[in-house]
Amino acid sequence: MEDLKREKERILVRTSWVSTIGNAVLAASKVAVGLIAGSMAVMGDGVDTSIDVVISLIMLTTAYIVRRPPSRRYPFGYDKAEGVASIVLGLVVLFAGVQMFIPSLRMIFSGEERELPGMLSIWVTVFSIGGKFALSWYQFRVGKRCGSDMIIANAKNMQGDVIISVGVLAGLFFTYVLRMPILDTVTSLIISMWIVKIGMGIVLESAGVLMDHVKDETIYRQVFDAVGRVAEAKNPHHLRIRSVGGRWMIDLDVELEGEMSVSAAHAIADRVEESIRDEVVDVYDIEVHVEPFGAHHKTEPFGVSF
Repeated sequence: MEDLKREKERILVRTSWVSTIGNAVLAASKVAVGLIAGSMAVMGDGVDTSIDVVISLIMLTTAYIVRRPPSRRYPFGYDKAEGVASIVLGLVVLFAGVQMFIPSLRMIFSGEERELPGMLSIWVTVFSIGGKFALSWYQFRVGKRCGSDMIIANAKNMQGDVIISVGVLAGLFFTYVLRMPILDTVTSLIISMWIVKIGMGIVLESAGVLMDHVKDETIYRQVFDAVGRVAEAKNPHHLRIRSVGGRWMIDLDVELEGEMSVSAAHAIADRVEESIRDEVVDVYDIEVHVEPFGAHHKTEPFGVSF
């Protein structure tokens, strides 16, 4: 388990550096071209990518936090820092969207005359689409492989960035075809609304992780099926599952023969744990509480029963 944890930490650091450098290059090029070419949409896209640089730095900081071993204050370790970082990531994206929405809205209603943006803005947007697609694909693949909610959240954010850049490109195309600079500002407004949507989605999903929600409830059936393969273990109940750093913490009660020795009961509990690990992927820890037959006679206020 420790080897897997260290490997995940190394992947998180490496992915964060790739994201930081890649986004820094894209952000600098889009902001510079947006200023030179006079495109508010490209500028907005550049600001959004600049936020991704901040997000990548948050990921780097988190990567070093989760490396710390468990302590008395944090007996389960620091893996939950990923969930906190994902919340911060979502709030940063949300704030950027709102900050972009307000000036875009003002400019639309100001009636101010604007010139057509320069052609360079189209080329930098095409470059951005390719770069963002590559970064998003890389992060999503790595995040799925190592089970990192934070990397996957960042990959989803970058998938949204690809759509944003495609929208910018479409806006620039119609701006030139129709000779209407106002469309560049309208595109910027639409982009800001999309950024707000992405930010809200990340915040809500990350909040669910911190509140120990179980996204795929089929895992309950997997655990009960695993217990069912141990003949001596009966009536699995009071099952509670939560995620710690992308891995499962499983806690449940089972009933055994009441006259059984402590050693024999312990051996069966070990077999239950082994069976669950064979059935469920990415297990962080398992706690099996043993009770004598018939001891479970009341409705539990929490947990799932067979």
